[in-house]
Amino acid sequence: GVVRKMWYYRGSFINAELDKASAQNERNALWIEGSEQQSIVVVQIAGLIARRILCYVKEGDFLEWGQRYGFIRFGSRVDLYLPEGFSAEIGLGDKVTAGIDIVAKQNQNSSS
Repeated sequence: GVVRKMWYYRGSFINAELDKASAQNERNALWIEGSEQQSIVVVQIAGLIARRILCYVKEGDFLEWGQRYGFIRFGSRVDLYLPEGFSAEIGLGDKVTAGIDIVAKQNQNSSS
C-alpha cells in the first residue's frame, strides 16, 4: 500500500504494556492505503526502556507485503488498526517476525 499520512507525537515513556501508553507515549503512526482503498493504521509506540522510534518511510512511499518500514525495541509495541472485514491471526502478546508471520487476513465473506 501507499503511505498516505504519517504522524509523530512526542510523549512520555511509560511501560508500553499499559493501555494509557497508546495515548501518552512517544509514537509514530502511519496510515497505509491498500490497492482496494482499504486502509490500515500502524502505530509504533516507544516503551519505558527503548525511548527511540525509527521510521524509514515517508508520505507517498509504497510498501510491499512484509516490508520493514521502521524499528523499535526493548518493551516497545505496535498497535494495528484494521478495516472491517479483517480478522486477526495472532493474539495479544504474541511475538511476530516481520515478513514471516501473518498478522491478519481478509474474511471470506468480505468483498472490501
